[in-house]
This record gives sequence, structure tokens and C-alpha cells, in this order.
Amino acid sequence: MQGSRILLVIGGGIAAYKSLTLIRELRREGCRVVPVLTRAAEEFVTPLSVAALSAEPVHRDLFDLTREAEMGHIQLSRDADIVVVSPATADLMAKMAGGHADDLASTLLMATDKRVLIAPAMNVRMWLHPATQRNLATLRGDGVLIVGPDEGDMACGEFGPGRAAEPEDIVAAIRDALAGAGAAGIPAAAPSPNERLRLGPEIKVGPLNGRHVIVTSGPTQEAIDPVRYISNRSSGAQGTAIAAALRDLGARVSFVTGPASVSPPDGVDVIPVETADEMRDAVEAALPADAAVMAAAVADWKIANAAGKKMKKDGSGRMPVLEFAENPDILAWVSKLRKRRPKLVVGFAAETDNVVEHATSKRQRKGCDWIVANDVSPGTGTFGGSENTVTLISADGADAWPRMGKDEVAQKLASRIAEALK
Repeated sequence: MQGSRILLVIGGGIAAYKSLTLIRELRREGCRVVPVLTRAAEEFVTPLSVAALSAEPVHRDLFDLTREAEMGHIQLSRDADIVVVSPATADLMAKMAGGHADDLASTLLMATDKRVLIAPAMNVRMWLHPATQRNLATLRGDGVLIVGPDEGDMACGEFGPGRAAEPEDIVAAIRDALAGAGAAGIPAAAPSPNERLRLGPEIKVGPLNGRHVIVTSGPTQEAIDPVRYISNRSSGAQGTAIAAALRDLGARVSFVTGPASVSPPDGVDVIPVETADEMRDAVEAALPADAAVMAAAVADWKIANAAGKKMKKDGSGRMPVLEFAENPDILAWVSKLRKRRPKLVVGFAAETDNVVEHATSKRQRKGCDWIVANDVSPGTGTFGGSENTVTLISADGADAWPRMGKDEVAQKLASRIAEALK
């Protein structure tokens, strides 16, 4: 980092105030920071404060007669070791993705032959908008490096992804980008495996762009004592496959998973839980959502008198008495929400007999839109296996699907969800 020249483009958003701390941290690392302000950025930070902290003149105008006589925008873009855009607003990202060059910032970004690192920051709905996600995918394909955004409280009062990465995280990303730069400094199509940049989750472009889906998966475990619990045979494989399929169609997925025997998919927000109570709390915290797929095998009961220490045999031959209490019915609770009910709620019914009849009754009783009924009777190999036989039950009736791999079931269900959310 020592002696590196950073061309810092400051976009016009409330997160521009973090650029002042970023400048200070970069100079502390021994970097020279050359600032460029967009017109909108000047509404949030003053050229004077930026100049004072960077000890450099602030570049603002494309048509500066003195500098442009020497093709200043070309020189600015080529003299830097890396170009950093922080904050990268939705407008700046759109200009970069579309190849626009109508002001100094966008022109030098088009003219540079050096690595470009952006730190997106915007309202959660702007971040999740399909246009922003398409632009993000384009920029990734062009080799632009991305740090953040984080998830948290917004200046506008909303909560979610879109909050600017912290200055220290941006500094770390710059350090890693400089360490991985080639001789020419031209961005590769994708970061090498050796680069440790804090990239945001990969965004797929598809019919669920801008949609948020909650998926529950796996079993729950209800403690008897600190070393024993009640659970079931669910592996979590089907719920995991569904989360991956929804992700591949562009959805932002909150994946609430019990102690499954399969690993969660990449590119989703993983929320690990153990008990039914924890799963309900996690689902509530993840709302609002466009759809909820409740694929978890939630224990119906918990132990009301769970022991605080390991229960031991006392030699009397008497068995311990376990008192059961009902667990929260998460599917029914979500289905009957008034204000934050997802547009589409999908339940699962694992049955061993009269599969369609029991699942149809469950859909009506719980109040969900669809039920995915599957036969888990002995010999089917559904629990822990790679295949499933399901029937999708809705208000329109029962649609029996042929036996297929769990990945295929997930892809078919995800496509149905995308169609329903149009």
C-alpha cells in the first residue's frame, strides 16, 4: 500500500460522508489519494473538506479548460494504481454498466486501464431492483471488483442490504486488489482464487431478481437434557436444493436451517437454528418477504421439563417422566399473518399414508397457498436420499410429479414460484 496512488471517485449518496474516513485511513497507510467528486457528491461532502483531508486538489469538471488541454481525464485514469468508487450509487453503477461518459467520473472510468473497485451503497429497494442487479452482473463480468454492500439500518429508516461497507473493509479490499494486480493492472474477468476481496454474494440474473424468499430447511432438535434431544430423519437436502434453485433464478434467499446433514448452498443468507422456537424467531426476523417456502421438518413437540444437566440412571429401574409441550406452528403462523404475510406461502407435508388426502387437509387447516406433499414411508428412500416423489397441492387441485432427483424437484418448484410472483 505504501506509495500507491488511489483515484477515489466519490458518488452522490449519504454514504459519501464515509469517504472522508476512507481518505484518512488510506493516507495513514501511506497512499496518495486523488479525489474526484460528482456533482451530486457535493451535496453531501464539500470539496474543501475532501481537499483538506487528501492534501490534493479536488477534480470536479470534465470541461476544465486548463486540465483538458492536456487530456486531464486520460491522465487521471492512467496515473492511478487503482480506481475506487465509494460510494458507488445506483446511478454510477448504471453509467458504468452502460458505458456512459457524460461527466468527469464516468469518463475517467471508461478511459482507465487499471483495476476498478466499487463499494455500492443505496436504499435496499434500489439495491434489490432488477435493473441494479443486472448492472451488478454486468460489472462483475467486466472484471470490476466489489466490496459490500453490508446489511443494516439505512439513513432512510429501512433495513436490509445496501448499506455502505465500512472504510476499514474498503481499505482491506484495496490492499488485496493491489497485491493481486498484474503488470498492466487490467482487471481480469473474475478475481483469482488467491484474492481475498470481500465480494458481495454472486447475483444471478433471472425472473426472481429483486425478490426476497425465505426458505426453512432441515430438522429441528428439542433438548431432553444437555446431551440428548428429540429430532427426526430429515437431511435438509430438499430444502437446500430449493434455496439453491431460487438463488439461481435471481432471488435473495434467507435460508433458515436446522442441524442438517448437508451443507448450505453458497450465495444465500444462512441463518442456523436448532429448535422450533429459534426457527420461528429467525423467520420473523427475516420478514418481509415475497415468498416463504417452509421445507423444514419442524418437531411438533418439545420437552417442557428438559433437564439442566445430564439425566442418569439411579438404579431404581424407574424411567424419567418427560412432559411434552406443543411447538409453535410456524407454517400456520406465517400463513395467517395480516400485515407481513408473503404473497406466496408454500408448506411441506411429509406423510407415510394417504399422502394427498392428509396434505390437502393440512393446506386448508394451515392456510398456506401450496403444499408440497411427499411420501416418506419406509422403503421410499426420501429421507436422506437423492430422489423424491411429490404432489403439488393448491386451490386448483393436486398435481402429481413423477419421481425425480431432489435438484429437479427444486428447479421445477422454483420455476412455479417465479411464475406465481410475476
